[in-house]
Amino acid sequence: MLRSQFNLIEIPDCDLEAHLTAQQRAAIRGVACYTTIDQNFIDALPNLEIVANYGVGYERVDAAYARTRNVVVTNTPDVLNEEVADLTLGLLISVVREIPKATAFVRNGEWKTSSFPHSRLTLRNRTVGIYGMGRIGRCIARRVEAFGLPVAYHSRRPAEGVDYAYFPTLLELASAVDVLISIVPGGPATEKTVNAEVLSALGSEGVFINVGRGSVVDEDALISALRTGTIAAAGIDVIVDEPNVPEEMLALDNLTVLPHIGSASVSTRTAMADLVARNIISWFQDGAAITPVP
Repeated sequence: MLRSQFNLIEIPDCDLEAHLTAQQRAAIRGVACYTTIDQNFIDALPNLEIVANYGVGYERVDAAYARTRNVVVTNTPDVLNEEVADLTLGLLISVVREIPKATAFVRNGEWKTSSFPHSRLTLRNRTVGIYGMGRIGRCIARRVEAFGLPVAYHSRRPAEGVDYAYFPTLLELASAVDVLISIVPGGPATEKTVNAEVLSALGSEGVFINVGRGSVVDEDALISALRTGTIAAAGIDVIVDEPNVPEEMLALDNLTVLPHIGSASVSTRTAMADLVARNIISWFQDGAAITPVP
């Protein structure tokens, strides 16, 4: 889409000076990206007007600095909401009913000689807490309701048009539920907010699911909580230093780790890419982006 309407320059990483001449950098007015866009990157493009980020989270783009340079930043909300919500419930069920273990049990030939042990955990009679009642959080909540489970949540402020029980702090939410799903964005405001105290409040039957950002979790505290039985199990689609999963995590049999695939279907990733391109096209054709970030 972009190549058909613009002079497109593709580079493998954000080291502009290594890949582009000063003349090329001066000619660039828009960027489509899936990488870190910091102050130095923005300053290296003196005529930059728009940065279109591939993904709903944009913490790797210095949007605050971009604003000081009158550079618009866009992301890809909504087109991935349902896909991420589907994955979240799939991950939760996989954790509670130990589906990865059951699959390995069959593949290893163990079913021929024994029965798979009953799963210790169940979704029945649980209350689900959602950390972050934004677009995706609401999609998750609707699915949880369909499973006949009550929903509660914590976010910066009560969400409009939502009747679920609201808790003003994450600790209070964790104390009131036995499944905690994190879907908040990364950044300083949420860094390590799921800590040892929160996990302890979730309790020994508690299940933690993270489909937001790895930085939200104190990973040492999570590993300790799973080792000691402070919580029962966890499923995570994101970690702090992707794709480098700590060996301590891989050794835990009550932790399911996915390779950040929340929105990773062909159809959804294509829709995200389409929105990236349409934001840039709209900016240069109409003078307005479709999904600018706040």
